[in-house]
Amino acid sequence: MTRYGLLIFDGAEELDFAGPWEVFTVSAMQRGQGDTAVLIAEQAGPVRCAKGMRVLPDHTLDDHPPLDVLLVPGGIGTRREVDNPVLTGWIAGVAAQASWVSSVCTGALLLHEAGPARGRRAATHHAFEDTLHARGDITVVRDARYVVDGNVVTSQGVSAGIDMALWLIGQLHGRDHARLVRRHIQY
Repeated sequence: MTRYGLLIFDGAEELDFAGPWEVFTVSAMQRGQGDTAVLIAEQAGPVRCAKGMRVLPDHTLDDHPPLDVLLVPGGIGTRREVDNPVLTGWIAGVAAQASWVSSVCTGALLLHEAGPARGRRAATHHAFEDTLHARGDITVVRDARYVVDGNVVTSQGVSAGIDMALWLIGQLHGRDHARLVRRHIQY
């Protein structure tokens, strides 16, 4: 059983978490073995994403199940959340326990602030590669859809998160399974 936790926050880019959500939940459906995906936010109640979509989290930072995979999206909200010690502290704590830690787009800024991306190679949205590099103690890999460094997987923006999620389920459940999911979602 694999448990996926997808962080959401005000200003999160919708497709940064919804694309991987589709991959993870189709994977769970295809496996039929109790895999679960949950949305997690700092507080209960609606989260207003970058383009205005309102989403309800399944859990808060304090009441979620143990996670095998953590996914941190990007979006305009990362500029604020990078200075939120409650959120970055939670990311650090979960990352220490999870098998895989991942980000899409500027979610890499949060992984850097929280610690899991420090001293690693990472990808982010092309418009924020210099911003991430300027934070120090990170090697920004430019023009890579996603980058794997140990158990940390970072990707560029939006659709690159789907590529990363497909790669990740391939690592967890095999290439043939990832191909089955890719075919199912017509990607």
